[in-house]
Amino acid sequence: MQVELLYHTPDPERAIAAAARLCYAPVGAAELLESMSEGQAEKVLATIMESGHHSALEHASYTYAVDGVSRALTHQLVRHRIASFNQQSQRYVAYKDGLNVVKPVSVSADPAADAVFDKAIGEALAAYQKLLEVGVPAEDARYLLPNAAETKIVITMNIRELLHFFTLRCCNRAQWEIHGLADRMLELARPTAPYVFMDAGAPCIREGCPEGRMTCKNPFPKVSRGTEEDG
Repeated sequence: MQVELLYHTPDPERAIAAAARLCYAPVGAAELLESMSEGQAEKVLATIMESGHHSALEHASYTYAVDGVSRALTHQLVRHRIASFNQQSQRYVAYKDGLNVVKPVSVSADPAADAVFDKAIGEALAAYQKLLEVGVPAEDARYLLPNAAETKIVITMNIRELLHFFTLRCCNRAQWEIHGLADRMLELARPTAPYVFMDAGAPCIREGCPEGRMTCKNPFPKVSRGTEEDG
């Protein structure tokens, strides 16, 4: 899996703070963006994050390029509907010379399971290529391709949706591949907006685990936010 942060809103925390402060200011957002001190911006961010008034977070967005993940992962990913996606097409890209796949460790670690997996992938690909040879369009032959097929995708989410995505997918209960993607996306995002992403991730970082009997019982330390006034 390769994950790259292609672009994000410049100075996202100041952009969010200026948008939020506009609601109560007599001047415009552009002037607020220029004049707001770092301390003032952090106080506004603290109010936003602690009050749950997260609409201002939607004014900053992040775009990632993701390669070498499976269709099984992207089927989960596109359920996050408040996002934009562009994915490599199996309709227009024909795999005449082979197909890269993502293999779970639970399969590769077991010789018997590994053999079954490789045999099934090989047979599916051989049938796919035979359909292409007899003139079946790639858009129809692709019905034979497995969820393990590697793909590429570009993802854009605003910060509000990213935080929701990290809450669900950084949890140890998340499926392993999308969990790995979420961890890497958060790792890339955190330095760009450290206050906003301070306690991003699985909900147990902020409060108790919501998984009930399915909890992993991982003893994460709670993260608390502070401002300059807190000392």
